Amino acid sequence: MAKNVVEKIDDQVKIKTVLVSVSDKSGLEAFIPGLVEVNPQILILSTGGTYGKIKQILGQKADACLKQVSDYTGQPETQGGLVKTLDFKIYLGLLTETYNDAHKEDLKRTDALAIDMVVVNLYPFSETIAREGVSLEEARGNIDIGGPTMIRASAKNFIRVASVVEPSSYPLILAKLKAGKGTLSLEDRFELAQKAFEHTAIYDRTIADYLAAKSVNNIKSSYKSGE
Repeated sequence: MAKNVVEKIDDQVKIKTVLVSVSDKSGLEAFIPGLVEVNPQILILSTGGTYGKIKQILGQKADACLKQVSDYTGQPETQGGLVKTLDFKIYLGLLTETYNDAHKEDLKRTDALAIDMVVVNLYPFSETIAREGVSLEEARGNIDIGGPTMIRASAKNFIRVASVVEPSSYPLILAKLKAGKGTLSLEDRFELAQKAFEHTAIYDRTIADYLAAKSVNNIKSSYKSGE
């Protein structure tokens, strides 16, 4: 079998490791405790403000199931959160097909975990550019890089990973996890992947349209010359 070809998969996949990094933190108060209730051994990896929010929600329970991405990867976040999740261990965990012996060896070699679910929503680009008087620099700063990358990686690997992009999906996902004793079906994961790629397509289209409406003179007038 070729190293990156999978011929047999599981319908039901147990959600054991989850990566959560969201700009819109609505719904986490119910969703995070729900995940822990379904699987008390779950590991939640998180970043920045999302980590702080989840720690607040879980209280003392956070010590047993919550870890900062930087502690997991061994790489601290850069200044201003410029780089938080763009790390080899994260993407190996998202893209690894655990049905594949060669991939399992990669996990073992790097001491990485297979990540079963990604909960991500993106920097509010459309909301930012809708504000009156917003600067080009403010808009540029709200172009998310790590978020779309995690969404695309997890959605690509829907044969094993669930990609969650909408807080409105949380109640249904919890209900399915409870009914499935901590697992999600292939149908669930595939439907989530469809939503995920639609989400990133709309996000990128919004950015492309915004930039297309600008000129190089807009850029020059927005920044001081470095000469």
